Amino acid sequence: MRDAVIAVAVAASFGAAAPALADVPKWEAGFGLAALELPHYRGSDQSRAWLLPLPYFVYRGDVLKADREGARALLLQSARIDFDISVAAAAPTHSHDNTARSGMPDLRPMAELGPSAKVSLLRSGDLSMDLRVPLRAALTIESKPRHVGWTLSPHLAVDLRRGGWDLGVYTGPVLADRRYLATFYDVPAAYATASRPAYRSGGGRAGWQFVAGASRRVGDLWLGAYAKVDDVSGAAFDGSPLVRRRSTVSYGLGLSWVFAHSAERVSE
Repeated sequence: MRDAVIAVAVAASFGAAAPALADVPKWEAGFGLAALELPHYRGSDQSRAWLLPLPYFVYRGDVLKADREGARALLLQSARIDFDISVAAAAPTHSHDNTARSGMPDLRPMAELGPSAKVSLLRSGDLSMDLRVPLRAALTIESKPRHVGWTLSPHLAVDLRRGGWDLGVYTGPVLADRRYLATFYDVPAAYATASRPAYRSGGGRAGWQFVAGASRRVGDLWLGAYAKVDDVSGAAFDGSPLVRRRSTVSYGLGLSWVFAHSAERVSE
């Protein structure tokens, strides 16, 4: 459950959901930079600053979409419930940069893919509230990718537009199977030391997360920011010697120039 960080991220994922627009381009493209500060992993007491290219891409197709909620394929849509396939990604951690994991294998970058359900709880003008339930399989990104488990992150999301800003918060528990949590928190006997005893994680509860974001479009410029708090108190891996901090904070800023869009326009 490292924070999602990919150079080809949809820029709008920094911010909150905007209200429906009546007439917009079918696709828009841009490019910019993102600056982020991320913990090495949830529960780490060390972090890393990232400066990444931040392509901005929005596609408003009937089935395929890439927007503020990520890249996905819409499988079923009704007035209250949407089902789609969504993706996410996570950054690597080099163990020689992390005191707790020194001498252990690196944490590989990951891609996550799976179905997601969204239940609309409230729509009132510029205010919306949804229950979102993404279930994803995690795969390492390397020459021979490995499936390393599953995550489930049900969360309540509230989005609001005020004064040209798209504002949003979401919060909810994080759940994962033992295989996934073992990737981050197990200490095999071969890597045990006097200060880092062997440990085997369980599966299940993996903490809680709270995210707040804001974004704004000013002409051809898009800017956004977010802050995220992760708390792993009482998690299934609470006893791991790799957990050095119960609560971690990540945050980021992004700026993109939108330089191209389609002539075709659609209702959103």
